[in-house]
Amino acid sequence: MTSSSKKKEEVHLANGGVKQSAWSKAFNCKAVWEEKDEFLDVIYWFRQIIAVILGVIWGIAPLKGFLGIAIFCIINAGVLYLYFSSFQQVDEEEYGGTWELTKEGFMTSFALFLVVWIIFYTALHYD
Repeated sequence: MTSSSKKKEEVHLANGGVKQSAWSKAFNCKAVWEEKDEFLDVIYWFRQIIAVILGVIWGIAPLKGFLGIAIFCIINAGVLYLYFSSFQQVDEEEYGGTWELTKEGFMTSFALFLVVWIIFYTALHYD
């Protein structure tokens, strides 16, 4: 397939319909996810975005220790749980249950959060 035949956001189907990209579906309430992996990718990348944002905030506001880690875990898990259960309203059992969706990409986002938090805290508050 040549690059001129590719579309950036939409792929035209043979029957004349339009397939939405994963990111356009991510921001639509109750989107239909044909592929299971697309939704899991959206969950994964939302977690990474949340990790960077919270890491910057925690680094600027000199938050330290277990309290910072605990609040990150609660916000990270809570926001994503609300996203897939209330906003997208997916059937959790289709993806292996609530726990599987809640832990999707969590450890990677936790590591990213720690790196960003440490870098910003050290740069701004370390003498």
